[in-house]
Amino acid sequence: MTRRPPGQAGSGEGEGEFARVEALAGLAREVDGLRRGLDALLGTPTRVDDLARTVAQLADAVAATPARPGPTVALSWLTAPTDSETLEGLLEELCRWLHAVFLRYPDGVAVLPECWLWHPDVVEELVWLMSAWRGAYEGRGASVQLAGDWHDRQRPGVVRRLKTAVGSCSRERHQTRPGWATAPLGAKPVPGVEATTSIAWWWAGARDDAPPEPAPDGTTAEDGSGIGAAVNGAERGRWSR
Repeated sequence: MTRRPPGQAGSGEGEGEFARVEALAGLAREVDGLRRGLDALLGTPTRVDDLARTVAQLADAVAATPARPGPTVALSWLTAPTDSETLEGLLEELCRWLHAVFLRYPDGVAVLPECWLWHPDVVEELVWLMSAWRGAYEGRGASVQLAGDWHDRQRPGVVRRLKTAVGSCSRERHQTRPGWATAPLGAKPVPGVEATTSIAWWWAGARDDAPPEPAPDGTTAEDGSGIGAAVNGAERGRWSR
C-alpha cells in the first residue's frame, strides 16, 4: 500500500473542504441579508412617522374641502302646512320671484292668467319652478349646468303645461253666478279607492293570478257585490298563502 505524504490530500478531501467553504460563504450571504433586513426593519419607525404625517396632511385637505351640497329641497303648495301666515309668506315670496324672473319672459306673461291664485296646480308649478331657479342660481350647488337645465327644460315645461291647463281661464270663471261656467273646486275623489283592500290582498299573495273582479258602476265594496264580495275569508286565505 502506498502512503501519501502528509499534507497531500486526496481528491475526496479536497472536494469536501471546498463544499464546506461554499456552505460557509452561503451562510455569510444569508447573515448579511438578514442584517440588511434588520437594518431596514429598524428604520421602519421613521417611515411610519412619514406615513402619519402624510395621512394628517390628507385629513387636513379633506377637512378644508367644502362638503358636497345635497339636493335642493323644493317647496310645495299642495302639501304646505295649514298655517295662514306661513302660506301668505310663501305667496308673497312667490309673487316677488314672478315679478323679478318669470314675468320677464313674454311667454310667461302670456300663460299666467289673472286667476292663477285660484288654481292650486298652477301655484304648485310656479312654486317648484322658483325652487329650481334658486337651486340653479343661488344654492350651494348652483352651477351653469343647472341653470341651463332650468332654461332649456324646466321653465319651458311649466309654460307649456300652464298654457294647456289655464290658458283660457279668467277671474269671471271663478265667480258663482247663475248660468256661468265655474272652474272645478277642490280635489277630486280618488277613483276606485274602495278596492284598495282587495287589490292589496291579491297583489300580496296571488299577483300571477287574475285580479279580483271590480264592482259594477255605482256600487262599492259595502254593497256586497263585485270587488267587495270577492274579498271574503276564503279568498283572503288563498291569497295569503
